[in-house]
Amino acid sequence: MARVAWPGALAAFFLLCAAAEVALGAKRVAIPDDLRDVVDDEEDDEWRSWGASHSRGPGRGDGPPPDLSRMDPDALQAELLRGQTGPSFGFVKLRPGTPRSREDVMGIATRWTNVLRTGSVEAKFVAVDFGTLMFTMEKGRDVLELKEFILSQAEAYEFKIGDKIFRRPGDPPLDQVLEKLQKEKSHHKSKDEL
Repeated sequence: MARVAWPGALAAFFLLCAAAEVALGAKRVAIPDDLRDVVDDEEDDEWRSWGASHSRGPGRGDGPPPDLSRMDPDALQAELLRGQTGPSFGFVKLRPGTPRSREDVMGIATRWTNVLRTGSVEAKFVAVDFGTLMFTMEKGRDVLELKEFILSQAEAYEFKIGDKIFRRPGDPPLDQVLEKLQKEKSHHKSKDEL
C-alpha cells in the first residue's frame, strides 16, 4: 500500500513544482515611477464626498456665506449652531413632576451617552441634580443632531446651550410648569390638612 502512495505523492510534487515554475515564469507588469500621464477615473461622486461633513445641507459650503445681518434671531442662532466646530456643553432639564432617584438620573445619562455613541455623536452626559443633566461634546457640529435626539426623549423637557433654550412646540417655559406643580402640591397639601 505504501508503494502505491509513494509514486502518487511524487507525481503530485512534480505537478506542484511545474505549476509554481509557470506562475513564477509569468511576466510581471512593471509600474513606472513617473505616473503623470496616468488618468484616475475610478472614483465616483459618492467616493469623493465620503468623509465630508453631513451637517451641511445641500448646497452648503458652495457660494458666498449667508448674510447674517438680515436674519431673524432664531435663524441666526441656528446658523451659528450649525457652524460651531469646537467643543461645546449645555444642560438638559428633565421633565418636572416625576420623582427620580440618583440611580434613575445616572441611568438616563448613561443610556443617552451610549445611544448617541452608536449614532456617531460623541456627547457625554453627567447628572447635575435630580432634574438636570449636563452634556459635553468634542465636536460642536453635532449639536443639531443632539438637540433633535434630546427633544425626542420622553424624559427631557428642555435643552439649553449658551443662552438659547429649546423645547418641544407648545410646551410652556419651565418656570410656568414648576409654578403650576408647586400650586398643585400646595393645593393637595391644604386638602389633606382639612
